[in-house]
Amino acid sequence: MANKRPVIKAEARTEFGKGPSRRLRQAWKVPGVIYGSNTEPIHFAVPLLDIQALVRNEGVNAVLELEIDGEQHLTMVKNVDQNMLTLDIDHVDLLSIVRGQKAEVEVPLTVVGEPAPGLMVNQDAYELLVEADVLNIPSEIEVSVEGLEDGAVVTAADLTMPADTTLVADAETVILSVTVPQEDAEVEAAAEAAEEGGAEAGAESSEEKAEDSE
Repeated sequence: MANKRPVIKAEARTEFGKGPSRRLRQAWKVPGVIYGSNTEPIHFAVPLLDIQALVRNEGVNAVLELEIDGEQHLTMVKNVDQNMLTLDIDHVDLLSIVRGQKAEVEVPLTVVGEPAPGLMVNQDAYELLVEADVLNIPSEIEVSVEGLEDGAVVTAADLTMPADTTLVADAETVILSVTVPQEDAEVEAAAEAAEEGGAEAGAESSEEKAEDSE
């Protein structure tokens, strides 16, 4: 993440409740709050397009300077409430941070590479809980499946953590597994069953012939 943090201007919010929040959204603004151990809660309203662009471009752990009445607050996006119908952000929680501070965050996992030919990847986890410097949070953690064979399982302990990042999640958390595609497995099982059935039918036919000859 770049050293220069995005700066977004907001306004202090003094009215609360559903009515004022609805009026803010109608004016294309998003209500939010800054909280943290080093500050009292600070309520604000921020332009919808600005906060949505930040989350889209910087990710869910975006760090920004929020400017309210000329004062800048170093913060990190902690939680976003999204409208189920419009997909617009309805509310945002920001965590007040200080330089050098570490935080536990969920970081997206990205699968890279290809397993052995004919195999498929079954992904179980898409994010991983880690601890990182608030100003150096990785945008993603890569999970390599290059050349993995059937039956291979990748756990959190197998991953290489980015610099200054520590695993917090259970080391035994299953990230993904590599298997034969289900359709291929079903076809193979059906073929085996057919072969076994044919062999049994052949054996029964031989027994019947033996009985007839007696």
